[in-house]
Amino acid sequence: MNSIVKNTALAIGLAFAATSTLAAEGDPNAGKAKAAQCAACHGVDGNSIAPAFPKIAGQGENYLFKQLMDVKTGEREIPQMIGQLDNFNEQDLRDIAAYFASQQMQVAGAQPVSVMLNSGENVDGLILGRDLFRAGNPATGVPACMGCHSPTGLGNAPAGYPRLGGQYADYIETQLKAFRAGTRANDGETRVMRSVAKQLSDAEITALSQYIAGLTD
Repeated sequence: MNSIVKNTALAIGLAFAATSTLAAEGDPNAGKAKAAQCAACHGVDGNSIAPAFPKIAGQGENYLFKQLMDVKTGEREIPQMIGQLDNFNEQDLRDIAAYFASQQMQVAGAQPVSVMLNSGENVDGLILGRDLFRAGNPATGVPACMGCHSPTGLGNAPAGYPRLGGQYADYIETQLKAFRAGTRANDGETRVMRSVAKQLSDAEITALSQYIAGLTD
């Protein structure tokens, strides 16, 4: 657990140190037109209607810009986005990020769910998800999610930590499992998300995903 806490603290420090590099320089008005091709998957205002595609409305600008750059450079591989950003330069991506950051997210909402722990016990998934989000799991070295993503799931926009609250549960679950498997690896050299996700069981991931989907500001 100590290593995870240290890595988390280091990542926070690095994120704040990088804030000037990822400074908000995008123009949301210019970004609206440039984001037109994003609408097919993410919706005109960033509120995707399909759980396979994330809601990006109201997401932090720095985080969105980083993800767009990671996709463009191949650091983050998303099959549906191959080639989609080839004709955009860095300023274009900043403008697109600024546009979607300026929109209002429509909360996906949580669904009641029962999950089975490794012990064989069935528990209320929303309660388990709440406890994990707020306090983590000291027994397995999982830190509280709210340490980086805030108690309401709004994240930390200046530091580049994403908003999770209100996102589709299916999408959150997919990303946590990708971090756990190492197929998503753009969480930096500190491997914060990969270190956390590898300690989560399937039941815990499902519980967290549903709880987070219902968080609002």
